[in-house]
Formats: sequence, C-alpha cells, structure tokens
Amino acid sequence: MMLGCSLLSYMDRQILAVLSPMILLDLKLNAQRYSEILSAFSIAYMVANPIWGVILDRVGLRRGMTFSVALRTIACAAHSLLQGFFGFAGARVVLGFGEGTTFPGGLRAASDWLPPSQQSRGMAIAYSGGSLGAILTPIIVTPIAIAYGWRAAFIVTAVGGFAWVLLWRTTVDFSAAAARQTHRVMLPNPLERRFWSLVAAYALGALPIGMILYLAPLYLAQVLGFTQAQLGRVLWIPPLGWEIGYFMWGWFVDRFVGANPRPTWLFAALAVLGLPLLGVPLTRNSALVLGLMFWSMFVASGFVVIALRTGALAYPREQTGLVAGIGSGSWSAVVAAVLPSLGHMFDVKHYANAFLFCAIAPVFGSFCWWALTLPRRSVLDVTK
Repeated sequence: MMLGCSLLSYMDRQILAVLSPMILLDLKLNAQRYSEILSAFSIAYMVANPIWGVILDRVGLRRGMTFSVALRTIACAAHSLLQGFFGFAGARVVLGFGEGTTFPGGLRAASDWLPPSQQSRGMAIAYSGGSLGAILTPIIVTPIAIAYGWRAAFIVTAVGGFAWVLLWRTTVDFSAAAARQTHRVMLPNPLERRFWSLVAAYALGALPIGMILYLAPLYLAQVLGFTQAQLGRVLWIPPLGWEIGYFMWGWFVDRFVGANPRPTWLFAALAVLGLPLLGVPLTRNSALVLGLMFWSMFVASGFVVIALRTGALAYPREQTGLVAGIGSGSWSAVVAAVLPSLGHMFDVKHYANAFLFCAIAPVFGSFCWWALTLPRRSVLDVTK
C-alpha cells in the first residue's frame, strides 16, 4: 500500500512534467513560468513534509494517510478545470501539501513493521513507488492526452487516488499499533548538526532527480526535437534507473553499511559516480543522453537511501516520520530554490550550466555531510 501511495504521488506530480510541451503551448507559458509553478509545489511540499512527519508520529499512519491522500487527489483533479499560471500554481500548492505524507509514511511503516536488518529494503520498496510512478506516467498519460487532451490525464490519476483511499481503509489498522505508544510532538531543531547533515546528504545528493524529472521533457523536446508522442515512449527510461537504484542500494546498505552511522566511503563513492551527468549537453545522441540520465537517477537514489538510514540512526526511533519529513522537505526546498534559475537557463539555452550545477551539488552535499558528522572533540582532547 505504501508503494502504491508513492506511485500515485509521483504520477500526480509527473503529469505536468511529461505533458509540459503540450500544456505550455496551450497555456502560452515559457520554461521559467513553468519552473515557478513547479517551485510553488516544491515550497508547499517542503513545508508539509516535516509537519506531516510529526502528525504521523503522533496520530498514526491510517488516519493521517487517509486525509492527506484524499486532499492531494482533489487537488490533482482540479488541474483539469484550471487555466493560466495562477490557477496551476494554486493547485500545485494544495497538491504539494497533500503529498507531504508520502515519504514520512513509507519510512514510518518500514521502521514500525520490519526488523532493523530489513528496514533499508523495506524503505526502498515503499519509496520505489515514486520511481515506478515516474516510469509509468509517460506510458499511461501520453496516449490519453493525445487522444482526449491533457486535461483528461489528470482525471485518470485522480480516480486512482480515490481508489487508493478506499482500499487503504480496509488494510491493517496501523493506528492501533501507534496507540500503544506515547509519542511527544517533536519539531525539527535547525540548530543541530544532525539536522543539517541530513539536509545536505538528501537535498543536495538527490537534486539530480528533481532536475531530470521536471526538465528532461523540455530538454529532449527543445534540444533533441522529440515530439510529445516520442516523449511518451522514452521518458520511462531515466526513472527506471531510480527504481532499480532503490532496490539495489537498499540491499547494499543493509548488507554492507548496517548500523554504521558514518559511512564516509559510500558518500564519496556516490558523489564521484554522479559526475557523468556533466556529459548530457556534450552529445546529441539521444540514446546516450537517456543513458546518462538513467545513471544519474540510479546514483541519486543511493543518496536517498543512505541519507535516511544514517538520519534514522541519528534520531530516536519515535521520530522516524520526522526524519523522512526533514529529508524530503529539504529536497523539495532546494528544488524550489533552483528550478526557476534552471528554467531561465533553459530559456536562454545555457544547458551546460544547468547540468554542471546539478552534477556538482551532490559532491558539495557529501562534503557538507562529512564535515557535519565529524566527531566532536572534547576540550581535553584539543589541549593534548
């Protein structure tokens, strides 16, 4: 069920990206205005994640997920009725707030119902619905949009959201397990090093996921000349790397990292492995471009898994939802901050600068994580 929740979540958000060439042409919007609409979603999503993380820790999964998924489903359906920049921006704000339970809920479920040796894989399963949704969205919604118009595509995923809510109400009563525990409402403390180490590892390490999800359709259309129908046939390829990465890195972390709170070697390796994204604007070979995007999303998913694993070890077990909220919320904040600039770079055709920024961000994030997790030295140690 948590996999299905994240799958529908990414279908809701990816429809706009997949159909962006068609929608922008119809609504007469440029790439920068499109990026500002995406930023409106990301800002709401940023705010919602830690809030929902606290709420889920307090009231349990069943009630919290029911309300949030119903809210985001209504917002998704509203897209089919809207016109212009402000209408879409408002709908994306409500959608972003409603989707704030997706990843806190997935991590909370894995933490509550799996032994420690399987939690990274459980988290990967719950989170992999996001990448699976990104894979399926172009395959499902492109033929619908071409046949019936882009507005019809939003109705399809809204129907899926309402079906999920009805099915969710028949599943295990997670709130019963939560009722046996007493959770204090704990808000994130931005003065703590563990807070910023989680932010650096997740938000900067996984930034390429946001760029590829939201801007790859425009890049393929503007630079390589893909039509909307052709985009529907290839846009599943990059997020397939994301999907495979969740399962591979989930197994890898359980097997080789375990309870190690500071796997510096893995962060360094991921930072280096993500650098080939720099090569995207250097070639006009569409297969190579798609392959580089696939690889970049595969590597970035490793940052998600290891950032949440080390973050969960740094916080008490009862704050697991908060950990996921901090991670995904900070990622959304960074995406919201950089997307308008990236969209402007696309408008003026400075594609190399955009890909350079997103390839270097994980390197900087890994360095910040390393610096923030250095063991504190006592005064006695310093004086020796």
